[in-house]
Amino acid sequence: MRNTILRPAVAMIELIFAIVIMGIVLMSAPMLISTASSSVSVALQQEGINEAASRVNIILTYPWDQNDINDSCIPPVLHVTSGDSELDEVSGTGRRIGVPLSTNSRTFKCANTELNASAIGKEGTLINDIDDFNQAVSLVNIETAIYDYIEKNTVNIATGITYISDSTNYNSSSTTYVPSAGSSTTNIKQIAVTLTSTSSTSELSKTITLNAFSCNIGGLEYASREMP
Repeated sequence: MRNTILRPAVAMIELIFAIVIMGIVLMSAPMLISTASSSVSVALQQEGINEAASRVNIILTYPWDQNDINDSCIPPVLHVTSGDSELDEVSGTGRRIGVPLSTNSRTFKCANTELNASAIGKEGTLINDIDDFNQAVSLVNIETAIYDYIEKNTVNIATGITYISDSTNYNSSSTTYVPSAGSSTTNIKQIAVTLTSTSSTSELSKTITLNAFSCNIGGLEYASREMP
């Protein structure tokens, strides 16, 4: 009688299951790759938005106008050419309605001189007030700056500074305000940081604009007390 030696082997049903599983994995691979690529693009887009938001925050830390930069006085409220009359100086007081005569803050005077708001544009070579950041004509490419956040040579950040209308009925209990840009000076400057891309990726090929504003309200004088 012959002895039968049994060797382990792969059953046909196990082989079929293995082939089916491999097929499912291969079929889902393109979807997984597409999802991963989309996630990367969204992350890159968010990085660009964060850079634009950082630029807005930096601009808001600067003085409102070139004529607000004077170490000899508190930054004054500046006279404008097309502002709402309700925000003008009350004749002979050097202040707007509602500003106490006893305060040295929020006044139109700097070293006994009253100044006007400047036209949008860079004065000199230094960046020392908000409208010095105006680059509405020339887009700023991240790759050409010291940053390298997103796809090379595809993403641009442009900063535009404009005066916008400040006209509304400030005496009304309910105010409807629709800002509109103009060429004359007003009491509000709009800051628009626009993110654009020439990328072929749909998630990146968008125009995103972040808007902020800064107002002509002068500076504050902080109270101090000398210790005995």
